[in-house]
Amino acid sequence: MVTIAEGVRLAGAALGAVGGALVALEFFQVPSYVSYEEEWDSYDIDIAPAEVSEHTNLGRVGGLLVSLGFALLFIGELL
Repeated sequence: MVTIAEGVRLAGAALGAVGGALVALEFFQVPSYVSYEEEWDSYDIDIAPAEVSEHTNLGRVGGLLVSLGFALLFIGELL
């Protein structure tokens, strides 16, 4: 049987692993201001400060899950 402290630590590790995977997926996405021109075989950068988004919700949720996972690991150690 799993004690409460072990369960909290396991849940924290699981959330951290899922969050880390989401953050890793975020690294492979192309920012919204970069576009690829096939006919010239080159990348164009078009920056308009009002329209730039470097991070998606995937990365934000991943970061939140990683921080929640660390918090649960810490609480599990205190229990």
